[in-house]
Amino acid sequence: MAVEKVTSDAPVVGEKGVVRDVDERAPVGKETFTATGEEYEQEDFMTRTGLNAKSFTRKHYGLGLVELDRKMKPRHLQMVAIGGSIGAGFFVGSGSALSKGGPATLFIDFFLVGVMVFNVVYAMGELAVMYPISGGFYTYAARFSDPAFGFAMAWNYCLQWAATLPLELTVCAITIQYWAPDSNPGIWIAVFLIAIIILNMFGTMGYAEEEFWAACFKLTSISIFMIIALVLVCGGGPSSGSYHTYQGFKLWQDPGAFKNGFKGFCSVFVTAAFSFAGSELVGLAAAESRNPTESVPKAIKQVFWRICLFYIVALLFIGMLVSCNDENLLSSSSYSNSAASPFVLVGKYSGLKGLDHYMNAVILSSVLSLGIASVYGGSRTLLALAQQGFAPKIFTWVDRAGRPLPSVGFIIAFGCLAFLNLDAAGPVIFDWLLALSGLAMLVCWGSTGFLSIRV
Repeated sequence: MAVEKVTSDAPVVGEKGVVRDVDERAPVGKETFTATGEEYEQEDFMTRTGLNAKSFTRKHYGLGLVELDRKMKPRHLQMVAIGGSIGAGFFVGSGSALSKGGPATLFIDFFLVGVMVFNVVYAMGELAVMYPISGGFYTYAARFSDPAFGFAMAWNYCLQWAATLPLELTVCAITIQYWAPDSNPGIWIAVFLIAIIILNMFGTMGYAEEEFWAACFKLTSISIFMIIALVLVCGGGPSSGSYHTYQGFKLWQDPGAFKNGFKGFCSVFVTAAFSFAGSELVGLAAAESRNPTESVPKAIKQVFWRICLFYIVALLFIGMLVSCNDENLLSSSSYSNSAASPFVLVGKYSGLKGLDHYMNAVILSSVLSLGIASVYGGSRTLLALAQQGFAPKIFTWVDRAGRPLPSVGFIIAFGCLAFLNLDAAGPVIFDWLLALSGLAMLVCWGSTGFLSIRV
């Protein structure tokens, strides 16, 4: 492959087979990352964390064309890999999936998508270790396939996160309505949108620390839920609840394991794809990791446990404890009601005081966390697009705290679409956003597998 060294303001992918800026696009060793980390440490603490006026000025470190700082530590990457994608799709979308396809379809579809994600994340991990550059798999698409293919994949991925943000904001609002059913959801959408804006002002380290602690909380809570669910399935619940007798697979027999046939299977498959969206963020975060050659492989290996324990097993318990005909499950007919996540319903039906409120709080924190991740993933994608000449040059702007502020603002603007849910057609909008995000994610995963073969 021919290599051309350039020093322009924005990297451009030239003719096929020509890669510009070899320092950023060739496989690099540990020494390169150490040097990048030193440049970051030269700034004072207030500037690094984005807490003073100086941090908002444009950065000129002379590090080449990719100006993101390598701030993430191994513990950050591991938690991004394990808990990064656990949000609205898992906690709330699973209710809609259960009502449309039944418990067996829910289990089978999530298992199949889990196998896909497991292979995709490993393929992306190999690419990220060899080429830890800003932009992830869409940058690889431009390099190893064709610039036009990279352009299409990058915009597809960017708009996927742009569609996810209003969806997460919507779920935040309906989660709050579980406690305050008479409140205006528009107020809560605005509150959480402002919260996401503020949290994104702390840059990469803010995202990394927030994701670390949020993932710890999510995983601990899901582990507690699964222990309680196991007891409830065995009939160990209090007599005041619905699970004081042995449950087993009763609900798989009546009302049945499958629902709506092949149509239900396809519908749940898209929901499952959306639920796993974000698994690839560990590859995207490699560009901001201090030593991706060591930290990324360790983080990738954690994905297996998340898929097996925190998706498959938890949803198996959900299918054993909540009927697919339950009127409270989130669907188009009950969307305007309070948050009807199957996890909350288990707490409500169990007779254990406070369990439903605790699970609702877990859902709220998880959804807010994934909303922040939506801005992170979308803005970094847009930055890479601009650096390759596929988006306006303004989006190459990165400040001294490592924040691509124009790109962040562009993605956050899509959050205002959440206010469309105030209309009577809110349930339809919810379903369309979920389907759009899920299908876009499937296309991205397919392209990642294709590129791993090309390399």
